[in-house]
Amino acid sequence: MMEKIAIIASSKDHAGINIRNNLLGLFDFKKLNDNFENNEVYEFKEIDDKIVKLYLTNNDLIFSENIDRQIDADIFIFASRHRSKENTPAFTIHSIGNWNIAEIGGYERELCYSSAILMKNIFLELNENAKNTNYQITMEATHHGPYVKKPAVFIEIGSTEKEWKNNSNGEIIGKTIMNSLENKNKDFRIAIGIGGTHYCTNFNKIMLRRDIAFSYVCPKYALQDLNEDLIQQSLRKTIEKVDFAVLDWKGLGTEKRRIVELLKSVNLEFKRSDKI
Repeated sequence: MMEKIAIIASSKDHAGINIRNNLLGLFDFKKLNDNFENNEVYEFKEIDDKIVKLYLTNNDLIFSENIDRQIDADIFIFASRHRSKENTPAFTIHSIGNWNIAEIGGYERELCYSSAILMKNIFLELNENAKNTNYQITMEATHHGPYVKKPAVFIEIGSTEKEWKNNSNGEIIGKTIMNSLENKNKDFRIAIGIGGTHYCTNFNKIMLRRDIAFSYVCPKYALQDLNEDLIQQSLRKTIEKVDFAVLDWKGLGTEKRRIVELLKSVNLEFKRSDKI
């Protein structure tokens, strides 16, 4: 059976439009006799038994709750802008959901499904395609919406309008998405990451250098909200079987002992990031 991939951008988002335009220019997408929110839908057939469709929504991506009820797909890739306080030029990826309150889309204390293998393949492709730039290339901790019940990932250009509209950046992300769907790397150990910074400094190194793929990352600032239910969600909603948790040991702060006991209570093996 063909796997259905939906790539979604927002008409409100310069980076998303940039990525969408590059996908249409670089790859043989065909316009369908169909529309979504009065926007044209395009289809690419086929990448390794995958059909890829390109959609444009008129809503903000992070508030497009339950868009999976409107679009028939197995995997959702959201092409988006990224903002940061420092305005650092960056390419970012992350799984979606909320460890605590839902301030920017999604539901409170609800994770969306994630594919660690897709995350890994996108991250490796992104590092290869952007290696000659001076951009930060990073995972982010799991955060924000929209809420969907299908595996989903955000891939983003940051962090100002200058970077969002830069055609070369749209080309990098477009190629990264499509090449990652061709990528057959599947022989990874699957993990969730716990602790550390929002930009996952230690987990990025592991993703690049080890045969480990992360589905979710709960950063230090959200550890006080991490409980058994959220751990169980991260195990249940990772579409691959999770082998262990990786702990950013120094990045657990005062929550170190509680997190260790929590993982023991759910019988989840854990490894320290500095020991991998």
